[in-house]
Amino acid sequence: MRKSHPVRRAVLAGAATVSGIVLLLSLKPGSDPGSASAAGGAAPPVAAQSPQGGRGTGDGTVTGDAVRTRYGPVQVRLTVSGGKITGAEAVRAPEGGQSDRVTADAVPRLNRAAVAAGSADIDAVSGATYTSAGYVKSLQSALDKAAAATGAGSEAGAAEEGAGAGQGTRVLTGEAAQTEYGPVQVRVTVSGGRITGAEALQAPRGGRSDQVTADAVPQLNRAAVAAGNADIDAVSGATYTSAGYRRSLQSALDRAGG
Repeated sequence: MRKSHPVRRAVLAGAATVSGIVLLLSLKPGSDPGSASAAGGAAPPVAAQSPQGGRGTGDGTVTGDAVRTRYGPVQVRLTVSGGKITGAEAVRAPEGGQSDRVTADAVPRLNRAAVAAGSADIDAVSGATYTSAGYVKSLQSALDKAAAATGAGSEAGAAEEGAGAGQGTRVLTGEAAQTEYGPVQVRVTVSGGRITGAEALQAPRGGRSDQVTADAVPQLNRAAVAAGNADIDAVSGATYTSAGYRRSLQSALDRAGG
């Protein structure tokens, strides 16, 4: 049998290689990788969306008003996510002397209570009555601000007091009611036709009134939210403050049309 010439074998091998390359090129798909999903393949990953559909407008940090107490101001800052309190801290608290020890003991407990309760309905820390009362008031004002921001949503501007009756979240301030021991003025947050927050902007101060106010006002605030109206009981030992609170609360609700 005749052997093939070496040159001829090289030519035949080269031709086979070229034919193979041409065949592979003819089989290469003309679409880009992104078309895999159209062909029934796996689609490329997409960014995860919020399970709430973007309701977290008020998410972030919000700082309440600084509340003056006998031993110094208290101011609370909250971290809110998904409409819930996820963190709380006192950016201002009484300092100096005995106040340092009281603050170091009470504030961490108040922070934990705020996160656990998810509201300003928390108990005072024993031995830190004034700090606790100031904390609760600043906490409530922070919650009011968070609620107003969430209620505003994508609409322009924050909620105007008394504007847009029956729509969204509104912050309404009642008239200052004069009492024998000083004026009482209440501000409420109304959302969906319900009271979601209440605080006293003014309350009797000085001497014995400081203790009465610190004890009574948080109870009245909680009662207003729970009742949803001004038909709340007076706090024992704070008859005048309670009566003024109810009058101011009712005037705030009257502005809401409630």
